[in-house]
Amino acid sequence: MKIFFSHKCLEYRQEGHSESPARVKSIYKYIKDKFDFSEPETCSDKDLLLCHDKDLINRIRHRKFSAADTPNLPGMFEFAKLAAGTAIQAAKHAVEKSENSFSLMRPPGHHAGKNFLGGFCYFNSIAIAVKKMLEKVDKVAIIDIDGHHGNGTQDIFLGDERVLFKSLHQKNAFPVSGFVSDRNCYNYPLVPGTSGKDYLKIFSAALENAENFGPDIIAVSAGFDAYKKDPLLELGLDIETYFEIGDMISQLGVPVFSVLEGGYSEDIDKCVYQFLKGLG
Repeated sequence: MKIFFSHKCLEYRQEGHSESPARVKSIYKYIKDKFDFSEPETCSDKDLLLCHDKDLINRIRHRKFSAADTPNLPGMFEFAKLAAGTAIQAAKHAVEKSENSFSLMRPPGHHAGKNFLGGFCYFNSIAIAVKKMLEKVDKVAIIDIDGHHGNGTQDIFLGDERVLFKSLHQKNAFPVSGFVSDRNCYNYPLVPGTSGKDYLKIFSAALENAENFGPDIIAVSAGFDAYKKDPLLELGLDIETYFEIGDMISQLGVPVFSVLEGGYSEDIDKCVYQFLKGLG
């Protein structure tokens, strides 16, 4: 397992905001002696254009946007570009080295679509990385385990037969989407209180379909807000559930790269570690 991380992602913050540097710092401290780390590089504007239109890119570059939950802070264009570049490097490592990898960066990205941002997300890092890898492989399966629907990822890949998208998320939670499946995008809305045991049953069925798709690589939007103590949602996963999720993905037998999305509890460090340990 290779971890891609830069301390630069800890340099910005908005007072009182859930998506804080403390969450990533806690993960780093907990796993820094357990895995091999590499310093990432930023992505290019050309990479951003794989998923986003010029208008969105320029609005973020010039701070010409307003979103109540997505802070318009100095330097966010570069911070978001670095997160996307890190995801690309993690994906490249998994493809070229056949070794699983993890992008431990912020901001998250799965709520950013072709021409919109929101939900703490600016550029869709995992989508950009998948687009880059489709220059090298034929098929990619994206599995989104964040407790919120990956609406931006679905917006980018809907109808793309090279990509299978799976999202397990709390029903009626932000962004209040992902109620039904559509073409290559499969959604599994979960009622509040869904236990880890019930989650894994649904997850197993979702993975069976993913295996039949025959992906060359698996990309995981690794959010940890389905954890039972997360303050933003009401799902019921235990810390140990994340080991099972990682282990089940690993049994598909193809390289996996994962990108940190949400997760806001004090136990996010332990949830991430169990997930990575399960992936092997």
